Amino acid sequence: MMNLEIVVPCYNEERNIKKFYSELNVTLDRNIDWKVIFVDDGSLDNTLETIKSLNKDNIRYLSFSRNFGKEAAIYAGLNKTTADYVILMDADLQDPPSLIPEMLSNINSHDIVATRRVTRTGEPRIRSFFARQFYKIMNRFSDIDLVDGARDFRLMKRYVVDSILDLEEYNRFSKGIFQWVGFDTKWIEYKNIQRNDGETSWSFWQLFKYSVEGIVSFTVAPLHISTVIGIIFSIIAFIAILFIIIRTLIFGDPVSGWPSTISVILFIGGIQLFTIGILGQYLAKTYIEVKKRPKYIIKEDNLEG
Repeated sequence: MMNLEIVVPCYNEERNIKKFYSELNVTLDRNIDWKVIFVDDGSLDNTLETIKSLNKDNIRYLSFSRNFGKEAAIYAGLNKTTADYVILMDADLQDPPSLIPEMLSNINSHDIVATRRVTRTGEPRIRSFFARQFYKIMNRFSDIDLVDGARDFRLMKRYVVDSILDLEEYNRFSKGIFQWVGFDTKWIEYKNIQRNDGETSWSFWQLFKYSVEGIVSFTVAPLHISTVIGIIFSIIAFIAILFIIIRTLIFGDPVSGWPSTISVILFIGGIQLFTIGILGQYLAKTYIEVKKRPKYIIKEDNLEG
């Protein structure tokens, strides 16, 4: 009998929990020994109470003391698993439980069975555009190959989960970590599905910060780019100085053109602040890492042991 655990990060999902569990119960084969580990990420609604109300023997939960973010919830859930096979998925039914039988049928010949969306129907066009640009940037400048449309929804063997947990950094970008650890992955494609109920907690600004997190976590290309920009502008400045000196010696009038000079100073100052900001991003991540703070704090759980 297959031993399976399903990790489900939750934030304000009280209206989706019951239907999600019901679909799991209908989908999964009775010959599978399965449990669900709900991770309540400091929800502001009745998510935890709804989980408790299910009152099933195969339900485990842990609740954070506050909202630590989805990355912390993913890590906490995976860290509490012991089964030979682990599924990671969301509770909003955008990760359709109906795909699980197909995932299970492919896992014997692969280390990971993951899913990816092939459409972004219902998603704002501007968000879709920037999402695609992010994947292009990451694949161009980093050592990992991110799959466009890849979801966190995936089935993994035990040793894959253990490898992911071995990466203990505080600043986590799971999509990158999943690819970084490697292993043979089977991809299952499906069309985008809207949330069952409620609205996503991911705003455009949060997605932007998350993309910056991914770039900073898996590539130092921005540092190289800022260095190249600095060299280019140093050369331009040197040429400009020579031009001004020669013009002054030949034509005189050394003080004309101050508006353009101020514009150039402001432009160069902006470039400097931009590159300092890039450096600050890497320094800030290092600062947070060396503090060694816990990734999450559990307020309540019903885990065994």
